[in-house]
Amino acid sequence: MRGVDPFSRLWKRGEQIHLPGVGIVALLSLPDLVKAKKTQRDKDWPMIRRLIEADVARHSGGADKSRVDFWMRECRTADVLRELARTYPEAARRAAPGRPALRAILRGATSKAADLLRKEEDAERALDRRYWAPLRRELERWRLGR
Repeated sequence: MRGVDPFSRLWKRGEQIHLPGVGIVALLSLPDLVKAKKTQRDKDWPMIRRLIEADVARHSGGADKSRVDFWMRECRTADVLRELARTYPEAARRAAPGRPALRAILRGATSKAADLLRKEEDAERALDRRYWAPLRRELERWRLGR
């Protein structure tokens, strides 16, 4: 997977849940899952939005610094990002230099922030296409060599 750490590090940061009738299931941590989902596939981006928004809702009023910093870096929805910046202004100021969409939010330009969030997504999709291009070419050579 592009952009994620080696399996041994992912495993250490992972989480476990108990599913009735199944038992203990190991999962990627949310930050690692979000990294893994930053692909060129259309279906991954709404999932990233939903995962982060669900995490914000789940931890509203009781989030630690690292979780809030994660939200500031990764939130995909301008309105939610605006609310996060309002709720956690210091974290927003810390994260703003590395995130143009958040800088727009802090200036009150929510629609500009939405455009910048789309640009972030487009850039990640392009990185994913470039990452997988050599493998696709190799697979195509194998297919044509039969």
